[in-house]
Amino acid sequence: MPRQSSSADSETASPALPPKVKVTRETLGQMFSLYFYLRPYRGQLSTGLFMLIGSSILGLFFPLLARDLINSTSHGQAFRFAALMVVILLVQAVMSYFQSLLFNTVGEYGLSNLRRALFGHLTEMPMTFFGQRQVGELTSRMFADLTQLQDAFIMAIPQFLRQSIILLGSIGMMIFISPRLTGVMLTCFPPTIIGAILIGRLVGKRSRVTQDELAQSANIVAEAFQGIANVKAFCNELFEQKRYETRLAAFLQSVRHGAKARAALVAFIIFAIFTAITIVLWYGTTLLLDGKLQHGDLLGFTIYTIFIGGSIGSFADLYSNLQRSIGATQRVRELLAEPAEKFDHQAGRSGGALTAPRFRGDVRFEEVTFAYPSRPESVVLKHLNFSAQEGKVVALVGPSGSGKSTIASLLLRFYDPQQGRILFDGRPATDYGLHELRSQMALVPQEVLLFGGSIAENIAYGKPGASQAEIEAASRRANAHEFIAQFPEGYQTLVGERGIKVSGGQRQRIAIARALLKDPSILILDEATSALDAESERLVQQALDELMKGRTCFVIAHRLSTIRNADSIIILRDGAVRETGSHDELMNIPDGAYRRMVDLQHGANILTEEAEVAAVS
Repeated sequence: MPRQSSSADSETASPALPPKVKVTRETLGQMFSLYFYLRPYRGQLSTGLFMLIGSSILGLFFPLLARDLINSTSHGQAFRFAALMVVILLVQAVMSYFQSLLFNTVGEYGLSNLRRALFGHLTEMPMTFFGQRQVGELTSRMFADLTQLQDAFIMAIPQFLRQSIILLGSIGMMIFISPRLTGVMLTCFPPTIIGAILIGRLVGKRSRVTQDELAQSANIVAEAFQGIANVKAFCNELFEQKRYETRLAAFLQSVRHGAKARAALVAFIIFAIFTAITIVLWYGTTLLLDGKLQHGDLLGFTIYTIFIGGSIGSFADLYSNLQRSIGATQRVRELLAEPAEKFDHQAGRSGGALTAPRFRGDVRFEEVTFAYPSRPESVVLKHLNFSAQEGKVVALVGPSGSGKSTIASLLLRFYDPQQGRILFDGRPATDYGLHELRSQMALVPQEVLLFGGSIAENIAYGKPGASQAEIEAASRRANAHEFIAQFPEGYQTLVGERGIKVSGGQRQRIAIARALLKDPSILILDEATSALDAESERLVQQALDELMKGRTCFVIAHRLSTIRNADSIIILRDGAVRETGSHDELMNIPDGAYRRMVDLQHGANILTEEAEVAAVS
């Protein structure tokens, strides 16, 4: 039965909204620290800011000129005020255009710089970092958080500034027109603001519940699609549909509650603001009838009141947006503050290509003890000692959990041992830069990951910038050219997400061509043929034989028939070496671990062959 969705899962199922964070001087400072990425555009930003302030101030003169227009005592005076209003509106429109253009342009370029910096930083994170975080979480940070910051830089902060100018400026203009009427207006708005805040908090709570329900329904969709083979194999299409419908019903229920809260907020604000305007109009009319106010003064004052109402109404959304932007800022800053690997940027420009003098290929493990940082209490390797000589094939054999794949990770310096050391050509691994070291090695895993581009792009991943001739030469050596040439688009055939459009054997041969193109000194084969049928295994093994020539090779294998010709076979158990030697040497050890493993696999193979014969008969 599929597991129930949890809140943690829901955050990885869809890009979760950043949390709301209290607005303080410190949190605002954290958010504005990201304006570092806008520094190359500070000239355009300053101009946009000037345009924003200028257009906002010009807008404040419109009600004042409307007052003077109504209070005009001659046709000429009325025409001059009307013409001045049109000129101000035209200038304001031009300034608003450039303000919007500049803020959008600067915001997009600045956020692109931040996206580039964040992605670059994440790609330089050590494997311990990725072992402690889920891909969905990191994807959410890259997209949901940065999109939130984009909205803040381009929309929320400029609008917050504009509305603040309009609010404060309108109050100042209203005091200039009529201090008494301003006092009445100001006593009407505080209850409106308090009521809007209280109802707004309820709306926020309902929105969070709705978001959680939507994320959990998305999690069900993700689970069903990821395990679609199991869904169909167990005929559980209807079960999944009902599970999704149940979660959708809960989502719709929360939507209804949220809609009621938002409707209540809108209704309250409309009622409160227009009630305040009505009171202002009533009191203004009494002043007008008493001769203490002119018609134009009342009109201008009413327009300013509408300005203030609009500003107050927009502050709730702007403040919420600002809170989320601060939350997004904190999450992005957390990632940027994570310590990265010591990355040689000059060497890194060559991608996977060789960046150092070629290794001979001598490797030695000396008293290596290692536990994964996420599980420090569980020691995987214990005082491990073994060596691999230049150009030799070393097979690593043992049960699951014995440390085979961990050795591969240590060779690539995805992790460093807590004790002991690993030497390459007599020098400790830590003496080499990460790119200097990794450029000497290639990994062909059991589950080959192909990127979503073309076959040519996937092969060239081993040597970015490789020519088509080099790609085809590597493909021929990997037994891949023939099947690639059969595709209508040849090397430009798109492999699909994770290489879904090509078979397992074809993926393996593409990975081998990629490794051949890299031309490493040290090769790591992690169960490279274990999941293939006989014909695919034969073709892949031929390609592997070509790839292994003249290189130091570490072969991780469960199928012992594939390592009979290895120069040295190391039997691992509980993170330590139990036996070592060639196939013949180990087979001559009475009651040896390797001999028992060979006998067990041989017996299992006989049973499998007999079953296949019986099935055919």
